[in-house]
Amino acid sequence: MRGMIRHAAALSTLLAAFSLTTTAQTPDSDGAALYQQRCASCHGRNGRGDGEYAGLLNPRPRDFTSGRFKFRSTDTGKLPTDDDLARSIADGLHGTSMPAWKTFLSAAQVQALVKQVKSFSPRFASEHPQPIAMGAEPAASAHNVEAGRAVYEKVKCAACHGTDGRGTGAIAQAMRDDWGQPARATNLTEPWTFRGGTTARDIFLRFRTGMNGTPMPSFLGAATEPELWQLAVYVQSLGRKPLWDMKGDEVAAFYRDQEQHANKDAVRHGEYIATVSGCAFCHSPFRDDNTMIDKFKYAGGQQFEVTPFGTFVSSNLTSDRQTGLGDWTDDQIRTSITRGVRRDGSRMIPYPMPWANYASLTPGDLSALVAFLRSLPPVSNQIPTPRSANIVSYLAGKFRMLILHHDPPVYVYPGNAGSGGQQ
Repeated sequence: MRGMIRHAAALSTLLAAFSLTTTAQTPDSDGAALYQQRCASCHGRNGRGDGEYAGLLNPRPRDFTSGRFKFRSTDTGKLPTDDDLARSIADGLHGTSMPAWKTFLSAAQVQALVKQVKSFSPRFASEHPQPIAMGAEPAASAHNVEAGRAVYEKVKCAACHGTDGRGTGAIAQAMRDDWGQPARATNLTEPWTFRGGTTARDIFLRFRTGMNGTPMPSFLGAATEPELWQLAVYVQSLGRKPLWDMKGDEVAAFYRDQEQHANKDAVRHGEYIATVSGCAFCHSPFRDDNTMIDKFKYAGGQQFEVTPFGTFVSSNLTSDRQTGLGDWTDDQIRTSITRGVRRDGSRMIPYPMPWANYASLTPGDLSALVAFLRSLPPVSNQIPTPRSANIVSYLAGKFRMLILHHDPPVYVYPGNAGSGGQQ
């Protein structure tokens, strides 16, 4: 059926996207075939960042055709070197869905993929990027840490990263990249999430070269190179002990601190809960090419056919009073999320809305999620009521499930099934 997408569980989907199987039949030099096997499901068959699973991922996969790359050893606005591209492929990008392919690909296969990635942008045919000359790395001394702190204030890093590196007092909140996707400033106290690496050299490069396509600029000119080195040393000093190295009381103290920090900004914490729960993936409509219809993000309209139970359209979570949650009470929203009871008292099956998964949310997390949903601007998108399958289809489907032990097929339809139209 045209436009119909077979939908599997999220874990199975991501495993299929990465396709971590051997490629013995593919010659190491055949970058085009390797790309289609390994990369196209996320980055798109033509490298535009619009692969089959792109809508599942946050951040979205890179659009190679634009020639804008974040992690480079070259000047701002320049292309990355072959070594830069190879490192991103081989080592992966922490905090994203880009895995470290060196476990699964040979060095020759990585180089073949570098060549293929370069083929998507005509800039590589005429430009020959060169890495910048880098001075000596300073010692991680108390003097350089304090000097780096002064640079942090001088170039106003706190505007995005907060006074403490974890967002406290940050004034730049609703940032977006060059493709209109949300961009969140990195938590500098968690270096294991740094996508470009955690060494002083890696951090210096982010300040010195900027991150093309993102709000992160190059600070060359705002500070000298020696100052940027000191800034890198200071950022390194902000790193806290990771949870997996903590013991006993340290773990309890860590979670108390996390809770206190979350309580300072309920809306932001609620946005984090919504993001890690994947709320936007179901409560936003997607086009045939798996790009989100951004105007209706969180406004529902994604249509699911769950055989044999019926057809369901995800609800409008925005604050619109007629078609969204604007007229709902906080308790009605909480009950819908955790018990699957709609405002009219009717009950939901536990799919496609997996309310049973959210029944154990803490009161604080649940209240933060409600606060975030309240903050969403109103979007008018009237959602149709669920449609039950006819009795014959229902009984046949139940027989396949209970007697033949077949998993019920679930289909996700592209487009907006709400009254707001496709757009």
